[in-house]
Amino acid sequence: MKLAEALQLRADLQKRLLQIRQRIAASARHQEGEAPPEDPNALLADAERMAAELERLIRGINRTNVVTEIEPGLTMTEALAHRDVLGLRHAILSEAAQHASFRQDRYSKSEVRFVTPLDVAQLHRAADDLARERREVDAKIQGKNWEADMTE
Repeated sequence: MKLAEALQLRADLQKRLLQIRQRIAASARHQEGEAPPEDPNALLADAERMAAELERLIRGINRTNVVTEIEPGLTMTEALAHRDVLGLRHAILSEAAQHASFRQDRYSKSEVRFVTPLDVAQLHRAADDLARERREVDAKIQGKNWEADMTE
């Protein structure tokens, strides 16, 4: 199985587990004399089976990510960490630019005038550079996902 297929299967299992949790919640209590919409014990057993499969899959994905190199000297795990931090840095710069750009359209002598020490244009340029770099790293990751075979 390719890594990309395992990632899709993981996402599907996570979605199905969320749905089964909602179904368990809807079936956990019912009015006396009536039947629950579904058997909550059977749902719990299904959830346990799916959770075990999810854990097995995540372990395999993690093992694969540790040994798969996107480029020489850069493992998938390292690339994923780099991509995540690029996204965080992008969000910080974008939010700073947004807050610094807040316009105070009118103010009177009794109102406080706000100013910013931040260079908003520079923040936007830096955020755009980080977004571009993140997209490039993500494209490499996605490409390798379809090349790499899962490690058992």
